[in-house]
Amino acid sequence: MSGDAAPAAPPVEVAAGMRLDAAVLALRRAFAAAGLETPDLDARLIARGLLDLDLTGLIRAADRPLTAAEAVALAELAGRRIAGVPVARLFGEQEFWGLPFRLGPDTLVPRPDTETLVAVALDLLRRSGTPAPVVADLGTGSGAVLAAILTDCPGAFGIGTDLAAGALAVAAGNLAVLGLAGRAALVRGSFADALAPCRFDLIVSNPPYIVRAVIAGLAPEVRLHDPLLALDGGEDGLDAYRALVARAAASLVPGAALAVEIGYDQGRSVPDLFARAGLTRITVVADAGGNDRVVVGFAA
Repeated sequence: MSGDAAPAAPPVEVAAGMRLDAAVLALRRAFAAAGLETPDLDARLIARGLLDLDLTGLIRAADRPLTAAEAVALAELAGRRIAGVPVARLFGEQEFWGLPFRLGPDTLVPRPDTETLVAVALDLLRRSGTPAPVVADLGTGSGAVLAAILTDCPGAFGIGTDLAAGALAVAAGNLAVLGLAGRAALVRGSFADALAPCRFDLIVSNPPYIVRAVIAGLAPEVRLHDPLLALDGGEDGLDAYRALVARAAASLVPGAALAVEIGYDQGRSVPDLFARAGLTRITVVADAGGNDRVVVGFAA
């Protein structure tokens, strides 16, 4: 988490003995008043996270009174949320591809848009027909993309690279919890620089791609709490692609693919970099919202 100080949050009025459903309603109203985009969802997630309940358990426990300790903790968490701390950072974990992932200061919060990259990767592996593919994930962060691919492609082996030692430690923990540690290796290094002299059946990456001048205007949930190293794409947002595309292309077996996540407005610039690197059959895949999200290219 960033060391930048978040603004002080007003207290949220919950008290010992309050019914759980009433407390969730109080959080929802406070979040709505604070202008949060998803007040109802945030209120339910915080209550569930604090009390270790699934959605059904939250409904069944609606009339359960809060203890004094629970009321204090719920109010503190709600205050931090109003101050701009993402729900995932409050509990240090996030679900992605139906799997649980621990987070750390050096990792992004995995976002639903990135599941498009996983879906594309799995489709590429299915179509390749390679029974035991070797996959690389460049800038693996929490290991979410790599773990999702390995989970749904049981014959695959994966290598994740990251420049941040803290991110690799988090990724190692996540892979171990998911039972994938024996099918993965983690290497510290910058994108594809750590791959030589290996060759891969698929390379994926969700690199930093935000234009540097835009970062100051991002929502506090991102700007203050996601690591700058994982956000800053340089003056035009393309620095990471320039650094990884040519080297990654040289690390693919013939006919294998490179798939990268992109920003919504990079559907022309990143394919151009792919073409300059000698990749062929370049396509752009949209996410569920209709925005350009993934670029795929194949080694000759």
